[in-house]
Amino acid sequence: MNIIKQLQWRYATKRFDTNKKLSVEKLDILKHSFNLTATSFGLQTIKLVVIEDKIVRNELIQYSFNQKQVSEASHLLIICIQDDISALDVNSYYNNIKTIRNTSETILQPYRDSLIKMVEKMTIPERQQWSKNQAYIALGNLMTVCAIEGVDSCPMEGFLPSKYDEILGLESKGLKSVLLLPVGYRAADDMFSEFKKVRKLITDAVIEL
Repeated sequence: MNIIKQLQWRYATKRFDTNKKLSVEKLDILKHSFNLTATSFGLQTIKLVVIEDKIVRNELIQYSFNQKQVSEASHLLIICIQDDISALDVNSYYNNIKTIRNTSETILQPYRDSLIKMVEKMTIPERQQWSKNQAYIALGNLMTVCAIEGVDSCPMEGFLPSKYDEILGLESKGLKSVLLLPVGYRAADDMFSEFKKVRKLITDAVIEL
């Protein structure tokens, strides 16, 4: 697999082939890739909502500035953040470490206490912004994995999160939608797939010291 070739192949897909669907295996790869994304301290204060239901997605188009990729794609991935982060999240994380790695509480306690103090010093907006930063890391990771797997995608910020949250009942789950990623396979008549990729020269984009 030539990763650079696949990244050159990738583009923000504007039209999806509505007759082509992601296989269960491809979808599982994306789910696991999301779960394996690096997050700050490993807390994973983000969640992935996967929607296949066409009726639901058709309803969401009007709250996506009429971007039809939301409905035409095979699936719609929605990256959400928790509406808040608390000591419960920190304790859950360190309890998971203890279970998986069999690490003693004596070793974990100082790190546990330090992280709880850090989280509690933040305001709710600061904690939400911290989670949003992790959401963008996950988005980038998913886009790269999609390219490697030959899956088309279109990262989207242009939507009304409050309406998404209302329609999908995300508030009751303590979540807020922040990013969209329709995934599937490009339509044969999507002219954007033939456009040359426009990027700066490597020498302008990368500084070597």
